[in-house]
Amino acid sequence: MARVNINGEDREVDADPDTPLLWFIREQLGLTGTKFGCGIAQCGACTVHIDGIATRSCVMPISAIAPEQKIVTIEGLGAEKAHPVQEVWAELDVAQCGYCQVGMIMATASLLAQNPTPTDDDIRAEITNICRCGTYPRVLAGVKLAAERMASNRG
Repeated sequence: MARVNINGEDREVDADPDTPLLWFIREQLGLTGTKFGCGIAQCGACTVHIDGIATRSCVMPISAIAPEQKIVTIEGLGAEKAHPVQEVWAELDVAQCGYCQVGMIMATASLLAQNPTPTDDDIRAEITNICRCGTYPRVLAGVKLAAERMASNRG
């Protein structure tokens, strides 16, 4: 048995230590917002935050998570109030099919927490999630607008 903190709640882990965090989140906790895409950390659909850093959960074994680390899924990101990135995504209708967008939102929220005024190059370097629908121009616009809104809320 191990202990992890997910969305502010300590949870007991009764899983094989090699179980990917993604499957623990989806199958044992029933938090299905985090998606399975590729299983090799390339697409980003499975992105969660571990201590605020965007992390691809499909290749992160549950045994690699220390009890003091804080994991946040999409359900935890906007639990009390929609995160500014979530608001902008809806306002700009960024998603097309939407499957990859949870990972995009999680990656964007992490980027803006670390770099509140990213350049286009910063965004392209950090938001490497794959979108088969090709919504990249709307993602770029969404990141910029979320950064502006978050800056005005701070200032």
